[in-house]
Amino acid sequence: TFYYFARLCLEKILLQRVLQSRTLSGADAINALRPFYFAVHPDFFGQHPKEREVNENSLKRLNGYLENLQKPGFRSFKPTQLTFYVREREPNSSNIQESFSASGFRAVSFTLRTRDLLSTVLDILNSCSLSTEHIQSLTVSAQPHKEEKSTLNRPIKWDKTYYSFTGFKDPEEELEQAQRVETTLISWLDDNEASAVKKLKKSLPLRKELERLKFELSHQLQLSDIRWQRSWGIAHRCSQLHSLGRLVQQRPEVLKNVKGRTVVFTDRSGMSAAGHIMLGTMDVHHHWTKIFERLPNYYKLQKRLLLLEDRISQLLGGIQVIYIEELQPLLTLEEYYETLDSFYNKLCDSRLPFHPRSLRGLQMILESDRYAPSLHEFGHFMIPTVCDPATLQWFIFAKAQEARENLKRKEEMMIAEKELIDTSTERFSLDRLYKEPSVSSAQMIECCKRLLEESLPYLQGMHLCISHFYSVLQDGDLCIPWNWK
Repeated sequence: TFYYFARLCLEKILLQRVLQSRTLSGADAINALRPFYFAVHPDFFGQHPKEREVNENSLKRLNGYLENLQKPGFRSFKPTQLTFYVREREPNSSNIQESFSASGFRAVSFTLRTRDLLSTVLDILNSCSLSTEHIQSLTVSAQPHKEEKSTLNRPIKWDKTYYSFTGFKDPEEELEQAQRVETTLISWLDDNEASAVKKLKKSLPLRKELERLKFELSHQLQLSDIRWQRSWGIAHRCSQLHSLGRLVQQRPEVLKNVKGRTVVFTDRSGMSAAGHIMLGTMDVHHHWTKIFERLPNYYKLQKRLLLLEDRISQLLGGIQVIYIEELQPLLTLEEYYETLDSFYNKLCDSRLPFHPRSLRGLQMILESDRYAPSLHEFGHFMIPTVCDPATLQWFIFAKAQEARENLKRKEEMMIAEKELIDTSTERFSLDRLYKEPSVSSAQMIECCKRLLEESLPYLQGMHLCISHFYSVLQDGDLCIPWNWK
């Protein structure tokens, strides 16, 4: 007995030394992940609300994973799947802050199964194709002296019979088992249903208050709708509506021009490219009042903008210029007008030979963050503002027939998506089923079809969001990836 006790003590001491030599401190980990944070931080995705929201949610889950790694004695590690939009690097730049371009980004998905900070940091950087060379300098100070390393920093492998005899768990076997475990929808719902139900019940009074405030303000101001650009919590939304309600009481005269309009709570105040009134959530009543006072001028600019869209359409054979809120950055009316004006002048100079009305029935959106034109699954052309006119002409001619077919298929897809959402909502007795803007209609359709093949009693009365990751939101909404296992 003494022999085994002594051996256990020695194993524990040596194992601690081994781990100390290959782990990072929390501060070191944050420093090591600086290139990653610069590549994915939501603040750099201000023009891309969908990608910003995905990165915000993924960072929250990553930070929770990193915090758990630093808790003493924490052993319950479940594989965590994350999706990030990573900004592309500029080829010849040594400065981290300046090395990422605003021209594009790519989606990266990976699963964390690691049990220490160093391995986690390396996994994250490698998954995002970011350099790990700087990690070496961070781990040098944690390495023991050469003499020590030769005797102490040696991996210890006990014979399997040792673990069988003592009843202790084999760390290698545990690690292999954790790596084999993949999060499934059923297992995740088993683990998270209770937490979601608790949060949902707590949020129900606030949800009713939100609906009441929204109805009263919409009716009082004769608004078409009240929306939110980002997924703020219910309490936050109620607070914003209370704030608007106070302004209505204090300055009712400034809201006389809002009839029939949509109000959107967002990051900045103004009028959006879609013609909606934007109220910045960080702005005070003084700023909101100025926006309401400027509405007549905004309406004049909107008329000029619509005229500009018509002129561009005439130059491009009758193709309709549209702005799609869900797919494009949230631009102000002024920003969108400048974009259209610049594009229009470019077309006038190039004198492209499009036959009048030859492209009627087709649609296009202008994008300032792309360099190559593309065709969306819904049939509209996505045209970069910097696109070469000759390339633009060739691309539209080459893809015109495919675009018309996609537009026809769009209607069918929208109907199919709505029917599947309604059927799934009824089948599982959901209170609400919705998707994030970054989830396409094709992905939503596939997800719902697969859900309908399952028996999921957990979902009764829940709010289910189809996303790119698993998460329980602060108000009890369940988020599951569209391609769940």
